[in-house]
Amino acid sequence: MPDSPDESDSQDHGHIPVLLDRCVELLAPALTRHHEDGTDAVLVDATLGAGGHSERFLTDFPGLHVIGLDRDPTALGIAGARLAQFGDRLRPVRTRYDGIAGAIAESGFTRVDGVLFDLGVSSMQLDQTERGFSYSVDAPLDMRMDPDGPLTAADILNTYDAKSIARILRDYGEERFAGRIADKAVKRRAHQPFSTTGELVELLYEAIPAPARRTGGHPGKRTFQALRVAVNSELDSLRAALPAALAALTDGGRIVVMSYQSLEDRIVKQAFAAATASRTPPGLPIELPGHEPEFVTLTRGAEKARQSEIDRNPRSAPVRLRALEKVGEGGNR
Repeated sequence: MPDSPDESDSQDHGHIPVLLDRCVELLAPALTRHHEDGTDAVLVDATLGAGGHSERFLTDFPGLHVIGLDRDPTALGIAGARLAQFGDRLRPVRTRYDGIAGAIAESGFTRVDGVLFDLGVSSMQLDQTERGFSYSVDAPLDMRMDPDGPLTAADILNTYDAKSIARILRDYGEERFAGRIADKAVKRRAHQPFSTTGELVELLYEAIPAPARRTGGHPGKRTFQALRVAVNSELDSLRAALPAALAALTDGGRIVVMSYQSLEDRIVKQAFAAATASRTPPGLPIELPGHEPEFVTLTRGAEKARQSEIDRNPRSAPVRLRALEKVGEGGNR
């Protein structure tokens, strides 16, 4: 059993926050610039989930305020109950993470000192098998993070044409048998529409050649990822959320983003590269004053979880963490 309070509490909620100590280490300097206890500082937890990361920040910095975003009302209810002890220091907002600007305005704060993104499907959602995120348990073919969302995975498989299904599987899941899967899905739905995850897994075993099924993990991994990303518009949301988060930070503020698949990390890497690039027009021999990069990187590339953390929390294995600090117009820290 873990002997630190945050770990035991996290396990009680079925969720161990990924890279928790590293997130605190990276964001603490921004949150304690004015007061050691975080008074007057604001952190946006853009992916609140079960509230594990926010709980640690609110505990370690008793003056800190957290704006917690999540599109899932179940997650907001669980996190709200878990963090009720912190009173109005937590401001939960039901929105996707690309609604960050509106959430900050709604919360009444004028300055943001830190932003944390823990991307992808949460451990809590994976553990709620009835949501249809897992290929290991038969459940309704749903995959919506927001249960009020207009589109389900079943809708995609039952109504999109083969070309569109294949594009989703290829672009969002990097599935090399996307065409075969899409063709078989369209043929199958003609006499039996898809309704459960088990039916999809059965089709994947038929569509993916046996030699390919023996390598690279479960044959449903890439297809389930692709459908989930499409259902929840995850990549489009991320592309819009990152510039909004960077713009919200005050000078000296910091942002930490944890990604779990290559498509997400590629978007983060590109956004961070643009944020840390010189704003001097290309071709000039010197950097113009006031055109220095507005952000500096805090990590060398993407950081990964150590083996000790992976052993304790296997879901941290694919994580890639990147972080920036805003240095302002002058580019000086």
